[in-house]
Amino acid sequence: MNDNVAISFEFFPPNTPAGSEKLKTVVAELAAVRPQFFSVTYGAGGSTRDKTLATVRDIAAAGHEAAPHLSCVGSTRESIVQILDTYRAQKIRRLVALRGDLPSGTATAGDFRYAAELIRFIRQTQGRDWHIEVACYPEVHPQQRYARRDLQYFADKMAAGADSAITQFFYNADAYFHFVDEARKLGVTAPIVPGVMPILNYARIAQFGARDGIEIPRWVALKMEGFMDDAESVRAFGLDVVTRLCERLVAGGAPGLHFYTLNQSALSLEICRRLQR
Repeated sequence: MNDNVAISFEFFPPNTPAGSEKLKTVVAELAAVRPQFFSVTYGAGGSTRDKTLATVRDIAAAGHEAAPHLSCVGSTRESIVQILDTYRAQKIRRLVALRGDLPSGTATAGDFRYAAELIRFIRQTQGRDWHIEVACYPEVHPQQRYARRDLQYFADKMAAGADSAITQFFYNADAYFHFVDEARKLGVTAPIVPGVMPILNYARIAQFGARDGIEIPRWVALKMEGFMDDAESVRAFGLDVVTRLCERLVAGGAPGLHFYTLNQSALSLEICRRLQR
């Protein structure tokens, strides 16, 4: 694999002390491939704020760059500044800025409607102190009916001051390459890094795909369903499928690979090992 291809990994904040200890081991294992950063998700309306902070603090304390997700829906300008001050004190300078979702039963949208507004606010009040990542959707955001409008929202986020982008995971490389080509036509020049989801539990991945509008190629779905409860066959076939996807992305010029780890290390490490051959 080209040394210019940056690797990064994403986690969710553990819910238990045991989960936190396990994640420290996962971070240490994944650090062997020298990732650019580790990102940590943020629950709807900031519902995991303290757990996200604790997780990024542990990652930073181990000597690695941490990138907390920061969602803005339901937030005030004051609360965003407070969160940024907290991260600044931890010497964290990379963010993944998102619109996010309101917690169930919450009606107040807060001071921000879209991620572009959050990014613009950070740039206006904090200058270039932060490296800001944003999300994008090669197969279109599940809540957006029109692909052109979704692409324009992405371009707006980049124009607001984002530094780079990470895509939703996908299994159709053509969707990624087409999305990048269309974004370039709208003047987006920043890196667009593909998100990669290794396949450990196929039923769970299929559930994610159905929820988020992610295409799982029919031939992959049929083979996976044919394996039924044969976990080893699912693992082996999934590794082959995702490794080939990564190889094609890197060969096609992808600037990096961002692995959605589900707080596991084995599959991501194996894919990285295969890519180094």
